[in-house]
Amino acid sequence: MENGRQEKLFSKEFFKNYALLAGGCFLFTLGAVMFAEPYGFAPGGTYGIAMVFHHLFGWRTEVSALCMDIPLLLIGIYFLGGKFGIKTVICTFLIPLFMWIIHSTYGFAPLLEPEITERSMLQEQMLSSIFGGVTYGLGLGMVFRSGATSGGSDIISMILNKFTHISLGVLVMIVDCTITLTTVIAFGDWRLPMYSWIIIIIEGKVIDLVVDGFFSNKTVLIISQKSDEIKDFIINDMQRGATIMEATGAFSGENKKMIYTIVSMKELISLRKRIKEIDDTAFVNVINSSEILGEGFKRI
Repeated sequence: MENGRQEKLFSKEFFKNYALLAGGCFLFTLGAVMFAEPYGFAPGGTYGIAMVFHHLFGWRTEVSALCMDIPLLLIGIYFLGGKFGIKTVICTFLIPLFMWIIHSTYGFAPLLEPEITERSMLQEQMLSSIFGGVTYGLGLGMVFRSGATSGGSDIISMILNKFTHISLGVLVMIVDCTITLTTVIAFGDWRLPMYSWIIIIIEGKVIDLVVDGFFSNKTVLIISQKSDEIKDFIINDMQRGATIMEATGAFSGENKKMIYTIVSMKELISLRKRIKEIDDTAFVNVINSSEILGEGFKRI
């Protein structure tokens, strides 16, 4: 779903986001052409189905995918309203354009059947699924950071989410994993969906790294009888801020102080070690924080 940011036309953010969009679409295309298509993988989405159609019927992957994406885009607008902005529309047409250029320049890679041992073939498939997941993830992560979505089968998941109220993440996984199973029907090789699932899993992790950043922060909530000593360590030794909140134990009814602070992963290790030294009976809740905005962190 496209985010609500409205960049000023021809501003620095405008060029940055559209550069991310174009670069992400190109990387996604490379992942499809180099690591998925030659091995008969179908890592979800309309392009996964289109690759199966290409190997079965000889249809161009980008044309098949575009013929599916356009109706899905229109259906999505009808059921979900104006959630698909200009960037998603551009992405819908930019990926097949890049794929058409690559295929027209270098041709289509046939399903690989090298005259080598089966063990070597399995190694190639494993490497391709790993690097395919990384390339797909980098590409889609850049697309998401630009404020767009790739459209395609994600729209199906969003429509199902509206009517079933099942988690969108669960629905995306169900739709993509179902698509991967078409490779068994098409090629009769039960290992192909497994390699496709490897791509999907790695892709998801890489997308999180690209969207959230490689250096994620941790939100820490601490309840201790020695909260003042812990607070002093956070402020004086770690040079981090902290907020003290009054808390009441639901079971004991005892009034306590709770420390709220945000630290990096490296700082968390030091903080956890120091808390154990000060009060090994303290209660500590560590929460993954995908984005922290404000003074001392990333600008809003």
